Amino acid sequence: MTRLGFNTRVSFTDSDGPAQGLRDGIELFKTAEVLGYQSGWVYQRHFDHYLSSPLPFLTAVGQHTSRITLGTAVLPMRYQEPILLAEAAATADLLVDGRLELAVATGTNAAFDALFGAVDTDTRTEAERRQTRFLAAVGGETLHLVDGPGQGAPVGTEIKVTPHSPGLVDRIRQGASSIGSARRAAELGIGLIVGTVLHDLAEGETFSAYQARIITAYRTTWREKHTTEPPRVAVAASILPGTTPELRDTYAAYDHQRRTQGMAASRPDGALTPVITADLPAGMRISPVFHGTPDQVITAVQADPGLTQADDLVLFLPPAFTLPQNTRLLADLAATVAPSLGWTRP
Repeated sequence: MTRLGFNTRVSFTDSDGPAQGLRDGIELFKTAEVLGYQSGWVYQRHFDHYLSSPLPFLTAVGQHTSRITLGTAVLPMRYQEPILLAEAAATADLLVDGRLELAVATGTNAAFDALFGAVDTDTRTEAERRQTRFLAAVGGETLHLVDGPGQGAPVGTEIKVTPHSPGLVDRIRQGASSIGSARRAAELGIGLIVGTVLHDLAEGETFSAYQARIITAYRTTWREKHTTEPPRVAVAASILPGTTPELRDTYAAYDHQRRTQGMAASRPDGALTPVITADLPAGMRISPVFHGTPDQVITAVQADPGLTQADDLVLFLPPAFTLPQNTRLLADLAATVAPSLGWTRP
């Protein structure tokens, strides 16, 4: 492992409200940078008690930090207008001095098609079309020629997205939950981050074993398609070292929630209840929770076939944890576990 990061949903409760949640999120990034974390990632979730617009939030974070990279994990391309996203991402990246990292996804969730605009093609085809157009726009490619009057440009003028942020296209990753998605990332020449929900597992296959297969497939496909070595692979994981008996009890309770409630576990007050619970469809798994004493956690992580292949470890913070709880977890992971996994505080 070469880099240490974290992933937060920037959640809020009914009692505190979204403004406080956003302020707490900024404080969390500031603390993480002081602790030596090299990356911070935010989750996007619409119509709920979580962050819905990552780019303006990360731009604000960038004004309070100077070194930590600022990532989205992930932006679902099905609900993005690719040209507008390219403009917003480049603007944000310039404002944070080139520290933006974008993870995008092309999953098939069609829950909000009616709200974001239905299309004739299936959701994955549409998401992949938008992703391809977005990558071209961010990379500075010519989109088309002006074929009529507009903004004073003569007919035949080449149109490109402005502003252009050099290097941003090299900091885009695919959020992968399957081998097919990882291979597509390699074919497109973009990075990879593996999340906490995976699809298309073989019968009886563990989450960790499939995670390792995803990373291997990505690196193998990359080397078949490109002459350079593949970029660093990031993996999100719940790694909760309990440095006190009370913390170990708290983390064990969270693990029990994940096992019994699935994605419905650890919701802030007032959040919607997910339809998918611990009884997952065939071929789908959510990530395990590594908890216990720091030594127990180190042993478990070092034995995990997926995590040991990762270059960047991204701590998935429980969504309902408060700012003090998250701060303590970040500090404990950096002090007690990460050094044994090969991380050196910068």
